[in-house]
Amino acid sequence: MVALAVSTAVGAVASRAFPLWVGAVLVVIAFGARRPAVLCVGAAVLASALGARSYAGLRPPVPATPVHGRATLLTDPVDLDGAVKVEARLGSRRMEAWARGAPASAVRPLLAGETVEVVGRLSPVPARSRAYLLRRHIAARLTITSAGNERPGGPLARLANDVRRTLLRGTSSFGDQQRALFAGFVLGDDRDQDPVSVDDFRAAGLSHLLAVSGQNVAFVLALAAPVLRLLGLRGRFLAGIAILVGFGVLTRWEPSVLRASAMAGVTLLATTLGRPASTLRVLALAATALLLVDPLLVGSVGFGLSCGACAGIAVIAGPLSTRMPLPLAVTLAAQVGVAPVLIPVFGGVPVASVPANLLAVPAAGPVMVWGLVAGLPAGLLGEPVAGVVHLPNRLLVSWTAGVARWAAALPLGQLGAVHLVALCALAVAAALRPRNRCTAVVLALAVCFWPAVGPARPEDGRPLAGDARLWRNGAATVLVVGRPRPGPLLGALRLAGVGRLAVVALTSSSPSARAALDAVLARHPARLVLTAADAVPGAVVSVGDLRVVVRSTDPRLVVDVSRCRGRCKPGPRP
Repeated sequence: MVALAVSTAVGAVASRAFPLWVGAVLVVIAFGARRPAVLCVGAAVLASALGARSYAGLRPPVPATPVHGRATLLTDPVDLDGAVKVEARLGSRRMEAWARGAPASAVRPLLAGETVEVVGRLSPVPARSRAYLLRRHIAARLTITSAGNERPGGPLARLANDVRRTLLRGTSSFGDQQRALFAGFVLGDDRDQDPVSVDDFRAAGLSHLLAVSGQNVAFVLALAAPVLRLLGLRGRFLAGIAILVGFGVLTRWEPSVLRASAMAGVTLLATTLGRPASTLRVLALAATALLLVDPLLVGSVGFGLSCGACAGIAVIAGPLSTRMPLPLAVTLAAQVGVAPVLIPVFGGVPVASVPANLLAVPAAGPVMVWGLVAGLPAGLLGEPVAGVVHLPNRLLVSWTAGVARWAAALPLGQLGAVHLVALCALAVAAALRPRNRCTAVVLALAVCFWPAVGPARPEDGRPLAGDARLWRNGAATVLVVGRPRPGPLLGALRLAGVGRLAVVALTSSSPSARAALDAVLARHPARLVLTAADAVPGAVVSVGDLRVVVRSTDPRLVVDVSRCRGRCKPGPRP
């Protein structure tokens, strides 16, 4: 089963235009002759052919193609750069839709599954986001010029959106950031989360709590278990599938929810047929089925992290639990499982993730359960009942956010590929030579804290995140940025070991760019911020041996940053 899942994933990654019938024939032959190796090859060919067909169907539209019709929203609208962005389906085409002004006001209150009549223009997606959007079956961008005549969508979407609105209506006693974190814990809604808090959770290895994960699916089935036990096997299977589908629609079918729901469905089927299977076998079957249905899912970071964490727990947690407490064993196993995805995508596995998960996950679990159980009555009854009902949730959300903030501030660094190879070698050595186990543990701790010696230091003027560039003079830093992206920029500054900033130059005059920069400055205060509105051409700012010269302010700020020999001579101040 594991070989079958890996073969299917490899085929989905390759996405070559093989004839579909070749893969289907190989699968039929494999089942008839009971040849597992042939089945793996057939699944790989089938996934590769289906992936190629998926990419071939994503043809970009002719630029400025006018469109008019009723669009179905596929995601919840999100405010970004002064506009509203949402993924939608118009006819058979999926697209990324953007609206500003009056059309944005019409689209903003809607939720996924609801429909709206739109008028606009189609164009190909930008090159910088093309790879990401293609994995989401999107090759077109819709610029909405008119929107109206909203409708609630189908019965299932209407029910899910009513539940979401009711749950969030009961959180009026929460602070803004508490409400955003609660929505992420319970519903996977990350639209209003503060970039600084998101960076805290990412640095602490707790980002899986900000979106719905397999834990949520397990908790939902656990809540429904008393009712499911009253049903027969067939009724239990059908009711369980209905719960999984309803919860998937409620949480927008996040990749982690897809993986967990598919595993739960396979487990329900195996139990109904009287053929229980191990967790690893269930994971392999679920992953194979999902990748054959949607081969482009193989490129999803969320799907990879979810599968990796589950595989790590299934394979490693059991042996580790014989030598350490079960919560620690599960945490370590999950971190090992996600490492192959975290290291190439995010640069490494945070060392702080182990203590952070041990402290935060036991608090986040009750929020998920009590948020669903008490959230609906709280939303229906309103204040002051909602405030009393949600008091445990407010305390637990605050605790989890505090753990993320504390763990993110720890100077522990990240584990990269070299560290993980060293840890694996030590683990093998300890298994082969039990007498040297204490020495292996000491060396393993040394390897884990090795990253804390010093963060990676980017070269002066090299791109840091997006169009941001950084120069350093000891502890003083100069940051030049055009359109800040708070999430990536905060992460890059953290990994570079940057604390306070000496000078920040914002070259864009857009209000949305200044608002994005303010989110960065909340974490990294600056002694001086230069913008086109307040800088003077010819002004010079000196920070040790760094010189910042303002060249122009119209229509945008242009600065030069250079190094002087010795200390720079002072020039006219801005």
